Amino acid sequence: MGTVISLDLADDLPAAELDGLAGDAFAWLREVDARFSTYRADSEVCRVDRGELPLSAAGADLRDVLARCAELWRVTDGFFDAYVTGRLDPSGYVKGWAVQVASDRLLAAGAANHCLNAGGDVRVRGRSHTGRPWRIGVRHPWDAMSTCLVLTGTDLAVATSGVYERGHHVLDPRRGVPARGLRSVTVVGPDLGLADAYATAAVAMGPAGVGWLDGLPGHQHAVVTDDARLLHSTALPLAG
Repeated sequence: MGTVISLDLADDLPAAELDGLAGDAFAWLREVDARFSTYRADSEVCRVDRGELPLSAAGADLRDVLARCAELWRVTDGFFDAYVTGRLDPSGYVKGWAVQVASDRLLAAGAANHCLNAGGDVRVRGRSHTGRPWRIGVRHPWDAMSTCLVLTGTDLAVATSGVYERGHHVLDPRRGVPARGLRSVTVVGPDLGLADAYATAAVAMGPAGVGWLDGLPGHQHAVVTDDARLLHSTALPLAG
């Protein structure tokens, strides 16, 4: 996925069982990378994009992901667009979705307390090794060694989309140019795939994304603007 992925398993389980749980989670994420990468010529996504693989013959996961992307295009008024670059690229949903699935599988397998972090897209369940709720730092968009805020909770999906690492790579689909106005958008909700897509859509909207996020039911957000203002939901689960 082109990013660092870390897993913290906080359950008091035998080492061999923890190793197996971690191995299964990373195997799933490697599988997703192989099938959904836009950088691998033999991935399902690239083969569908080139017309070599009919969508009807693609795997159920890919067909489900593209159906969800189509729905996200609708609910974001077109600002989440898997074809915004002119080719198929569902990456704005896939990473969050993949981590969410991995977390769901860990929970079902008995790992009730864990934190899975894929390049700032974070899914936490239960409590940390200290017995306290997890603390999730949101990177400061101008200082990689600092946080701009810290969240806390026992069941959170936290996704951040920003321009501080890859530049203005999120396109405004209506104008076909890089979106500007928001340097970092963090969305908190129950599902990491949705949070990931909503964060990407808000960045694409520019300053109007703040108002759109304010009306998004069941989610909280934090936004850092290009002129360094920090705006966030009143119900954002901030650490004390």
